Amino acid sequence: MSRTQDAIAAAEAHSAHNYHPLPVVVATAEGAWMTDVEGRRYLDMLAGYSALNFGHGNRRLIEAAKAQLERVTLTSRAFHHDRFAEFCARLAEFCGMEMVLPMNTGAEAVETAVKTARKWGYRVKGVPDGTAKIVVAANNFHGRTTTIVSFSTDPEARADYGPYTPGFEIVPYGDLTALADAVTDNTVAVLLEPIQGEAGVLVPPPGYLPAVRRLTRERDVLFIADEIQSGLGRTGKTFACEHEGVVPDMYVLGKALGGGVVPVSAVVSSEAVLGVHRPGEHGSTFGGNPLACAVALEVLAMLRTGEFQQRAAELGDHLHHELGLMAGGGAVEAVRGRGLWAGVDIVPSKGTGREISEKLMDRGVLVKDTHGSTIRIAPPLVISKEDLDWGLDQLREVLAV
Repeated sequence: MSRTQDAIAAAEAHSAHNYHPLPVVVATAEGAWMTDVEGRRYLDMLAGYSALNFGHGNRRLIEAAKAQLERVTLTSRAFHHDRFAEFCARLAEFCGMEMVLPMNTGAEAVETAVKTARKWGYRVKGVPDGTAKIVVAANNFHGRTTTIVSFSTDPEARADYGPYTPGFEIVPYGDLTALADAVTDNTVAVLLEPIQGEAGVLVPPPGYLPAVRRLTRERDVLFIADEIQSGLGRTGKTFACEHEGVVPDMYVLGKALGGGVVPVSAVVSSEAVLGVHRPGEHGSTFGGNPLACAVALEVLAMLRTGEFQQRAAELGDHLHHELGLMAGGGAVEAVRGRGLWAGVDIVPSKGTGREISEKLMDRGVLVKDTHGSTIRIAPPLVISKEDLDWGLDQLREVLAV
């Protein structure tokens, strides 16, 4: 067997089969390119679901991590460390908010947002204990913890994990009437992805997010924006909510916040909301650790220049123009997305999303499928126009067969 086959066989023998990766084994990576154990190069058109917005091995981020590795990496929250206050202050300011609660993974941040909204509902809004409701959207993806899959509509994520956590109302994404009808006096929050990534990069109808913002203000309900995938430059803006001129009550951030170096997530909101927490009520041993803070601070410094947002906007316009031309060629049914993020629905006769992904892999391009015949394209924001065009050329040739 080849080195690739050996590595895959070993992985399948000794790890739980909770993923179905493409049959490629990455050994090194730089920028928008990855190299496997056989020495073959691949153009990364997924970027770790936006965790690698700044590319593989970004030197600024690696140097920031190296410098912190030489100093201190973990204290736990039992003690203060000298990077924590700066990280919280800079991130709060960056988001136009007041307070930060740092965690590690996106799912942890969503769980934190859920707990925060409920506590705010009881302590501030005055909802009777044990009755808080959170409205969410169908086809959402906020993570895979027990509570989060309780309000998932994806059978693969949800099946066989009951009993499920109560307290959530699911409405169709983009349907303002259904959302308004679901909000009651006991509703404490509306939790939405400004663009639904796992569902196929679904963009809500124009005016939907501003209407949600007005409704939540009128009904004294928190608007929580899960910008874990959509935020920090991916869509051509710092936050996807900005495309509609919306500022939520709470941002849930992750993925790109750690620069593809370490897992970093955070909930960012006002003092009136995050101030409901007291010592011992919620926490994380690794949340806000020195290494995470050092890397995230460098991420924020890079985003402050606006160059990555501008790059995503300009290359995103080019990406969607080229994909739009493919949609008129009989092989692509629809294209959705914003910035350097697209969901591409392939005509079923051309193959499933998995089959198209495997054919692209054979040509040196890595993407990921979702929901049947849809593939997602989300390259690192540092990708060159030439490399992007080369990757799109490979997609054209696969679809031409």
